[in-house]
Amino acid sequence: MKPDTVHVPPESEEARGDRALPLTVTQLTRRIRFVIEREIGNVLVQGEVSNWRVYQSGHAYFSLKDDASVLPCVMFSPHVRHLKFTPENGLSVIAQGRVSVYERDGRYQLYAEMLEPAGWGALQLAYEQLRRKLEAEGLFAADRKKPIPRVPARVGVVTSPRGAAIRDILNVLRRRFSAARVLISPTRVQGEGAAAEIAEAIRLLDSRDVDVIIVARGGGSMEDLWAFNEECVVRAVAECKTPVVTGVGHETDTTLVDFAADLRAPTPSAAAEIVAREKEGLEATLQALLNRARRGVELRRERLASRLDQVSRSLFTFLPERIFQGPRLELDRFREGLESAMRDRLAQIRRTLDMRQSQLNQQSPVNRLWVARERLRGIRLHLQTVSGFPRLRYAYRLTTLGGKLHALSPLAVLGRGYALAWRLPDRLLIRSAAALAPGMDMEVRFGEGAVTATVREVNLPSECQNNAGGDTGG
Repeated sequence: MKPDTVHVPPESEEARGDRALPLTVTQLTRRIRFVIEREIGNVLVQGEVSNWRVYQSGHAYFSLKDDASVLPCVMFSPHVRHLKFTPENGLSVIAQGRVSVYERDGRYQLYAEMLEPAGWGALQLAYEQLRRKLEAEGLFAADRKKPIPRVPARVGVVTSPRGAAIRDILNVLRRRFSAARVLISPTRVQGEGAAAEIAEAIRLLDSRDVDVIIVARGGGSMEDLWAFNEECVVRAVAECKTPVVTGVGHETDTTLVDFAADLRAPTPSAAAEIVAREKEGLEATLQALLNRARRGVELRRERLASRLDQVSRSLFTFLPERIFQGPRLELDRFREGLESAMRDRLAQIRRTLDMRQSQLNQQSPVNRLWVARERLRGIRLHLQTVSGFPRLRYAYRLTTLGGKLHALSPLAVLGRGYALAWRLPDRLLIRSAAALAPGMDMEVRFGEGAVTATVREVNLPSECQNNAGGDTGG
């Protein structure tokens, strides 16, 4: 950073004219400030933070000290807001800023614009500070972890819609368990404001009916992954009612959301593999359970038959007919019950398999395309039906208005035997005979055609004799 250019103002005429005149305190202090700013300017200073305090205005006041000296410092609110860590008393830091004089108190101080922990990166320190704080609150406790469902029907994904992570997740889910429905809540995964978007995307999916949520992004530097270390994102994951699996970065990357999540995966693809078990694996597990049930039933039957055989042999000497008659009937009933139970169980298993197969078929692109095509056809028919109604309504209205207009037309009145007369040459509409005099020309308009005539005689009613000139219309 280039040092600020400070211009020392020229001496006043009074000072140049008489060197013996004393300076005011303000003049001397100002000269000292100009000299310090010009000679020192911007500097890097390493020291131990002391008396760190932030006022309501957002400005921070503190001191940097070493074994022999103390330097007063101030950092204004715009620079404080951009700090990635919280300065603590006793922490060794490197400060960058300019040295100047505070004229009111007459003391020099450092106006800091940047603070960096000495020997430790600001991001790493902020990471450790927030980790200790959230861990003390119990957000990373093992008893908060929720189990991940074995066969989720709806999977929510929080990641960038344009990154490689979403493609990897969708490929894994499509390959391993295509019946699962995926709900994507797109968001930025780095940059200013990305943390707030990620937290909101997690809360949105948590309010939906999803079985598990995957929070993921590809690899990157600590700065690239920093949004997943922000407090708002960690708290959103910890407060989530839905189980959360994280797959952020590579295997060696560990973010704070990994501690708050119910399960951490090393990569986005691994997160998808944890969430979706393979269809073949599910069928193999189900078949193994069926075989185990069959073996258990058969073993139970063999044990009962063996025991019955032993009892039969031991009692055969005493009452053969009485002893064996009841157990044989009981054995037959038990065998029938076992066979019926096995048939019912196998039928239930087959129905479950058929239902799963039906669900898979419903999710196929061919069925979805057919449903969409039928829906489009219905919408097209509806539009064709609805579009004709406004045209008929407007045609009827136009016909009605045309009839009213024709009824009010002067030509229609003339067609019933009336006439209009204008006085010539000024073409004034004649409303009374008083507007005419003998010898004047006039034009008379009939329903069909017009004539020009000359007035020979004007006859007026007696009450109009004194109103010569009459009313005329324009």
